[in-house]
Amino acid sequence: MIRTEIPVITDWKQAAKDHVERLNPIIEPYLKARSNHARQPVTDFLFEYYSFRAGKLLSWGPGIQQAVSHDWTPSDKLYKLTDDGWMLDPADFPQKRASSLDWIIRLQQTILERPVSFGCFGLHEWAMVYKAEEVRHEQLPLRMKPSDIAKFVDSQNIICSHFDAYRFFTDEAKPLNKLQPDVQNRIDFEQGGCIHANMDLYKWCYKFYPWVSSDLLAEAFILAWDTREVDMMASPYDLSDYGLNPIRIETEEGRAEYQVAQKRVADRGRVLRERLGSELVEFQNWAGGHHTHTE
Repeated sequence: MIRTEIPVITDWKQAAKDHVERLNPIIEPYLKARSNHARQPVTDFLFEYYSFRAGKLLSWGPGIQQAVSHDWTPSDKLYKLTDDGWMLDPADFPQKRASSLDWIIRLQQTILERPVSFGCFGLHEWAMVYKAEEVRHEQLPLRMKPSDIAKFVDSQNIICSHFDAYRFFTDEAKPLNKLQPDVQNRIDFEQGGCIHANMDLYKWCYKFYPWVSSDLLAEAFILAWDTREVDMMASPYDLSDYGLNPIRIETEEGRAEYQVAQKRVADRGRVLRERLGSELVEFQNWAGGHHTHTE
């Protein structure tokens, strides 16, 4: 049998340094704020709603079908030392996760094939405080009185297609949504214009880290951070203390501004989604026939 040549990364120190420097402008302020018990509504969301630790995000790894020279010390125990260097072994991928991998690939392909929609205007955050006794982000003041928020929501068509946003709607707001996404049918609703669907690219990446490269993971995290800023700027909360000016979707000008930002996110998300789908399919093919682990 002819042995396949494995590319070996020898300049891993520079790659790891570049990875950390790329993420530190976001992560360093977050860690400092956390150590001082301070809250930041954008970055906190990325480490609370999304369950991936900052330290793990900062670690570097090349992903599949590449080796790193023997002088590297991997932070993930799945890397094994071989004659070529440190590598991932497809046999270590748990068989029980194969169906999840297949579902996530289908989700990305479905979103790429489905027409995008830009008519939601970020109303999900408004629906989460609609007629609520308590708001989700209690540390943030609202830009409008609760009664005015309710009047505005009542005047709008709510068409939220994202289950994980919709499930946080207040009980009074849920019947106002034109769609009824749930955990079973979410693949029938998600579409590339939705900012939550684009933030979730980060989740789909870290769920398959280290099999997915840290470069792709970092790209998805940065997109999620930028997108969360848009999300909160379009919300009924006042984030001026954090240097974020509101996107006033309660006005015609604000809705137009939101759509511009939404389309920008969607364009970046499409490129990243295509790349993620390609990496996951490549991983699926590479790991095929090697599903020997059941843990």
